[in-house]
Amino acid sequence: MYAIIATGGKQYKVEEGDILRVEKLGAEEGAKVTFDTVLAVRDDADIKVGESVSSAKVEATVLRNGRAKKVIVYKYKPKTGYHKKRGHRQQYTEVKIDSIQA
Repeated sequence: MYAIIATGGKQYKVEEGDILRVEKLGAEEGAKVTFDTVLAVRDDADIKVGESVSSAKVEATVLRNGRAKKVIVYKYKPKTGYHKKRGHRQQYTEVKIDSIQA
């Protein structure tokens, strides 16, 4: 069984026991999180989408909060002496999927 959830402007295909990194949720480590925006659920036989999964939920446990590797943003325009170098580290939350309730 798997589900497709939406969080942080992205969509993820998850199964029970999966560990994934999502955009920062603001939850403490060890806390339980529920994803209510379930787009599709696939059982052994069929797939449910739309109105039939409006009550579906995916429950997960927060493993840790962290920051990803630094991404360098370098802006440069030739012949003018213009250049800017900036770095960015995106914050994330690592979660483990506990159960999918369809």
